[in-house]
Amino acid sequence: MHWQTHTVFNQPSPLSNSNLFLSDCALREAVAREGGDWDVELLASIGQQLGTAESLELGRLANINPPELLRYDATGARLDDVRFHPAWHLLMQGLCANRVHNLAWEDRARKGAFVARAARFILHAQVEAGTLCPITMTFAATPLLQQALPKPFHDWLPPLLSDRYDPHLAPGGQKRGLLIGMGMTEKQGGSDVLSNTTRADKNSDGSYRLVGHKWFFSVPQSDAHLVLAQAKGGLSCFFVPRFLPDGQRNAVRLERLKDKLGNRSNASAEAEFFDACGWLLGEEGEGVRQILKMGGLTRFDCALGSHGLMRRALSIALFHAHQRQTFGKNLVDQPVMREVLSRMALQLEGQTAFLLRLARAWDQRAHEHEAAWARLFTPAAKFSVCKAGIPFVAEAMEVLGGAGYCEESELPRLYREMPVNSIWEGSGNIMCLDVLRVMAKQPGMIDVLNEDFAQVKGQDRHFDRSWRQLQQKLRKPQEAQAREIARQLFLLGAGAQMLRHASPPVAQAWCRMMMDPRGSMLLSEQVKNDLLLRATGRVV
Repeated sequence: MHWQTHTVFNQPSPLSNSNLFLSDCALREAVAREGGDWDVELLASIGQQLGTAESLELGRLANINPPELLRYDATGARLDDVRFHPAWHLLMQGLCANRVHNLAWEDRARKGAFVARAARFILHAQVEAGTLCPITMTFAATPLLQQALPKPFHDWLPPLLSDRYDPHLAPGGQKRGLLIGMGMTEKQGGSDVLSNTTRADKNSDGSYRLVGHKWFFSVPQSDAHLVLAQAKGGLSCFFVPRFLPDGQRNAVRLERLKDKLGNRSNASAEAEFFDACGWLLGEEGEGVRQILKMGGLTRFDCALGSHGLMRRALSIALFHAHQRQTFGKNLVDQPVMREVLSRMALQLEGQTAFLLRLARAWDQRAHEHEAAWARLFTPAAKFSVCKAGIPFVAEAMEVLGGAGYCEESELPRLYREMPVNSIWEGSGNIMCLDVLRVMAKQPGMIDVLNEDFAQVKGQDRHFDRSWRQLQQKLRKPQEAQAREIARQLFLLGAGAQMLRHASPPVAQAWCRMMMDPRGSMLLSEQVKNDLLLRATGRVV
């Protein structure tokens, strides 16, 4: 047939119908090691379902069909609702069924629930990240509401702890499942919430009237929001429901949805309060303290989400490299590409070990040492992992070449998604300043680090040198060094996990790659072989 211009060959098929859990040796090992071994069968089932072509298609559809703001109904009455594509609702059903929003808060939560939940979060992040925003907000708000839910809303606790997703527009007490959003930042302040101008005046019945705005009103379709406003006693935290106890809509108006670089599936709004009704959580003036209770949880999720996106990017790159032929070899067998992919896999090995260890610290935060570990390393992890994700996905995109830059690939969506976790819940500088704040306010932190790192002292010269350097900086820390200190702290935390649990050649390769400023030495062929096998789920 003379009009046939060419034959299609040497074009790798896209990655689908894989088990996201079983194909990740580092994650499997870390879950078992850190106390989540009771969940491995369910994790394997979740990984199988999420890795299907059907699940991946839901993620694509939810992003190419972003939410729509419905300000009025057909009669002209205010509606202030958000319409989502059906793919969004199916993804949310899966997240809630897997209890990613409340696994750790059940009355009989099992030991290691934080670890199991972190693994589930990482798996879901690989399919669609926007749906994780309402899940994270609800997860972080639930323990506070369990202790301080206002009396008129006592019937919210059962649906808050259920495994159901209920998107219906109805009062919370009538629903099978609930979502909680947050409204913290305003136009003039951003992270500087002390500059908030929204006012809260107390009513005779103990509730408050809120007048003001929010520049970012996360998950506007939520059943309630936790909102910061200025009360007589200072900046305070308020529970602002969508429906009031009498069934009437609260006076919260959605002005517009944000047009974001990524995170397209998820709705973020600008909102105004016109004598909206809210209930005080805690005491007046305790707003920042209440935020910090939730902030550690949301920040940890940012790191988990970025890690999940990085893992998906590596999986796509590896799958492509095993199929694509270049210059007579599979791409994965070309020396330069083999080095690149191995280094990416090695980077994720350290992140996985560290993040699941951090999940164990959150799980065991009743112990002083673990609580201190979680408090210090969470902002360091958010800063370091989220920052690392952007160039990491760009590198994965380059493995695929032009195909990776086109929207038919998942990688452009992953790349657009990456910056959000660095920005939301406290940008990089805020995280690094938080690390310095923890070190200054809790002097025992040096003892915590000494105890932790003493267990691996002498196993690697790069690790030992980096720890000595950090100790020097911490004797008189300078604010301008905050980023360097936070990054070095994260690397030491991850390096300690690698030295404890990885094979000595892999652990030492990680320390050399991440802690040696020269960083130019090639990985050995044995280390590369081991890493590339493990990254595809084959135990070495």
